[in-house]
Amino acid sequence: MNVIPISATIKDALKTLNQLESGFTLFVKDSDDKIVGTLTDGDIRRGLINGYELIDLVDSIMNKKFEFLTRQTINSKKIYQLRNNKIFQVPLLNDEFKIIKILDLENIKGYISVDVLIMAGGEGTRLRPLTLEVPKPLLKVGDKPIIEHNIDRLMGYGVNNFCISTKYLAEKIETYFGNGEAKKINICYVLEDTPMGTIGALKLMNNASNDDVLVMNSDLLTNIDFEDFYNFFKNSDADMAVATTAYNVNVPYAVLELGKDNSITSLKEKPTYTYYSNAGIYLIKKEMIDLIPESTFFNATDLMELIIGKNLKLVNYPILGYWLDIGNHTDFAKAQEDIKHIQLY
Repeated sequence: MNVIPISATIKDALKTLNQLESGFTLFVKDSDDKIVGTLTDGDIRRGLINGYELIDLVDSIMNKKFEFLTRQTINSKKIYQLRNNKIFQVPLLNDEFKIIKILDLENIKGYISVDVLIMAGGEGTRLRPLTLEVPKPLLKVGDKPIIEHNIDRLMGYGVNNFCISTKYLAEKIETYFGNGEAKKINICYVLEDTPMGTIGALKLMNNASNDDVLVMNSDLLTNIDFEDFYNFFKNSDADMAVATTAYNVNVPYAVLELGKDNSITSLKEKPTYTYYSNAGIYLIKKEMIDLIPESTFFNATDLMELIIGKNLKLVNYPILGYWLDIGNHTDFAKAQEDIKHIQLY
């Protein structure tokens, strides 16, 4: 991390900058680890021109009126403003002005404050023989595995804490991603010794650092706007949000609507009814994990029913963009064609 102490000299700062990529910013912390300033090549150059020397401390030339973000102030509009002002390295600070993470605004389109659990334990039996030796999440769609499309897309929203739930050919998934270091993210794994349903493995994820968790199936190909989904969830003050896809039913006949005593109250000519199907992507307040039983097969629909039964708030978020559940060979062939035309990143 490009953070230096306030006791560092200008020469120390130059050495640190020399080890980083061009254009990076140094963040200066005090003895309490609070961020008190920033330092760039330009700041050092101006400082030396103004008579400061390499042995002087960085606090004499650092920028004390620096831009920063908090979980309360971060949004797409603010990110756009910072980018427009050519500010790309921005610290995300907590209430004590300590760094949560450093955001690289050149590589993210928005920000959601979540930990992510990706469900990747299925055997993919409907996709055999493709899945006899390769777990379904690692089957390539275009130039990369299905699950990697989802991880990379979430990284575009500033997510860096991932957990992958595995079972079938688990070692191949762990070998492929490792601990996430190659992608500069954190990846942990939970192993389902026995099948735990579509959300039971969330009970095994005990290292979530954010207030909310996003859970999704690994075999989805989608360009859902994760930030809009997250903002909808937070603005709704919901305990759980379910992303859904619209399913239209066209009735080819006139439909009669009936009142009491079998009387006809209205007539609809060949109506279309819209229903919403579970899309396998959820946002959940972390405390909802307490509702999931230990070591039990437990589906997301079971959690939804519990939340409804306890009069907690469950909301529906319709996906307006592209979504495909890759469950069989027909879906897999469609994904190979669709990936050539949809914008995922």
